[in-house]
Amino acid sequence: MSHPSTVTATATPPRPARPLPTLVAVEAKLILRDPMAVGLPLLLPLALLLILGGAIPDFNRPLPELGGARLIDAYYPAMMALLSIAIIGTSLLPSVFATYRETGVLRRMSTTPVGPARMIAAQLIVSLGMGVVALTAMVVGGHLVLDARIPERPFAFAGIVLLGMATLYTIGLLLGSLAPSGRAAPGIGAAAMFPLLFLGGVWVPRQSMPEALAVISRFSPTGPFGESLHAAWSGAAIPAEAVLVLAAWLLVAAGLAVRLFRWE
Repeated sequence: MSHPSTVTATATPPRPARPLPTLVAVEAKLILRDPMAVGLPLLLPLALLLILGGAIPDFNRPLPELGGARLIDAYYPAMMALLSIAIIGTSLLPSVFATYRETGVLRRMSTTPVGPARMIAAQLIVSLGMGVVALTAMVVGGHLVLDARIPERPFAFAGIVLLGMATLYTIGLLLGSLAPSGRAAPGIGAAAMFPLLFLGGVWVPRQSMPEALAVISRFSPTGPFGESLHAAWSGAAIPAEAVLVLAAWLLVAAGLAVRLFRWE
């Protein structure tokens, strides 16, 4: 009499959740729960674009110095895009990292397999996503509501956006490493953000600045970024000098952030 063979089933253990995607999801949920973190970089620039673009007649008047284009076609949307990315880079990121360091989150993460570096990467990915959403809303909203142009050189626009984000977000990490506490970080970020926005041309175009300020704007991180955003949006060539200046700021800020960043 033959005995039936017995088959032992081996249970396959569930795959562990991948740390980085999980951290990205957690950080995104935390950001979405903070109305200020969402409203300032995502909604404020879009609201300014739509409200002021629709209410101020000069924004819709063709200008000879812009080749017959309107301010609302390229220059003003480019400046609002710069505003959105600058808010994320100089206000949101420094506050998050200074708070995480002050409350011991980074120190505790350093004792786990995840590690604090992955948390930094997750926050940068979330910030990148916020910037992309903000700029997409600006392009689509401006075109649908104000009949503004979409970027005429989309690939150049995407490239300069990524370089500018990398530069300003790295500067944000540097500011976060310098902030002594989470409460001090917003003040430090604001002290950096408003001069950077001015030099970027958000309030005064570089052509209207005094000569000394125009030179400073030319070699600041936001001056070349704003100039390049406007160029790609209006179909002009992005100046090589602007790309080199942004790349130089990125390398310098990254080196200083690595040197000065503290986990606790």
